[in-house]
Amino acid sequence: MRKLPPLSLYLHIPWCVQKCPYCDFNSHALKGEVPHDDYVAHLLADLDADLHLTAGRTVETIFIGGGTPSLLSSEAMQNLLDGVRARLPVSPTAEITMEANPGTVEADRFSGYQRAGVNRISIGVQSFSSEKLERLGRIHGPDEAKRAAHLATDLGLRSFNLDLMHGLPNQTLEEALDDLRQAIALNPPHLSWYQLTIEPNTMFAYKTPVLPDDDALWDIFEQGDQLLTAAGYRQYETSAYAKPGYQCQHNLNYWRFGDYLGVGCGAHGKLTQPDGRILRTVKTKHPRGYMQGRYMDKQHEVESKELPFEFFMNRFRLLEAAPREEFAIYTGLEESSVRPQIDEAIAKEYMVETTTHWQITEKGKLFLNSLLELFLAD
Repeated sequence: MRKLPPLSLYLHIPWCVQKCPYCDFNSHALKGEVPHDDYVAHLLADLDADLHLTAGRTVETIFIGGGTPSLLSSEAMQNLLDGVRARLPVSPTAEITMEANPGTVEADRFSGYQRAGVNRISIGVQSFSSEKLERLGRIHGPDEAKRAAHLATDLGLRSFNLDLMHGLPNQTLEEALDDLRQAIALNPPHLSWYQLTIEPNTMFAYKTPVLPDDDALWDIFEQGDQLLTAAGYRQYETSAYAKPGYQCQHNLNYWRFGDYLGVGCGAHGKLTQPDGRILRTVKTKHPRGYMQGRYMDKQHEVESKELPFEFFMNRFRLLEAAPREEFAIYTGLEESSVRPQIDEAIAKEYMVETTTHWQITEKGKLFLNSLLELFLAD
């Protein structure tokens, strides 16, 4: 039997107070009250239906995303995580992350989440500019964002993350750097710092705002990267920075081509089976259908010819060197099957190779799409 990769669990809470104009995640503006108990019952029933796909593995990380998971009551969160632990072996050292918006943060609720087992919180700040937050459709202000970060610090969580965006409508270099300086001053162990992109089927796609041009975006990234590095943060993934030892373990497993069980509205999963098959799952997107008990929307087996592209598409998001042996372990394919593509990538200086590892180069990062295209199935 092939060695199975580590297993993570993703739980999706689909509701938000309102839909942000840039957001293409599976989130739905809340109409009325959150159906706390009913939705948790459906999440656990969905989990029950998928248990046979986990091959009895221990869950190493849990990520509760959304939507806005912090709309869920602390009692419902306790019931959810108790239900997970009753059904699956969860590592005693598991990182359990929950996304939260500053506008939905209350001290008693946060401490309740912590009692339920949440030990890492990801706070969706996006900007410290009132004007920019309003333009992004956010319902919190800068003071609420800072209060949430201080609260996360005072709770003594294992870690917390601040989500910050750059390349915002009409944003200047100085405004972008000022956002970063304010974030750094709050001393989060982890910072997600990513560029606003216009996604299809969002409000911004229909009425596109004026965004900084490519030269301005490069200046923001270059000087922002210098600020973060000087403050002790290290970039370990395309849009993630962390202090040493504080990388998000859930995301690391994802980008290392580990397995994850996706539970909840629209959640995606990737599950390697003992016989070597790799299954992709997608859950029913809309809460209405999901809460009628129709959990699985799609499930398919990944074809062998698609695996090289899928493996490297994930692996090369990380800046760390990739152990060569993991290609065979996680895909079931021999390295010889991608030898011509590897040789071409090395010749084009997109990556370098040692006896044990592959490492993407600075040029490879700049031409990531060209690098990945080498591994596309014919």
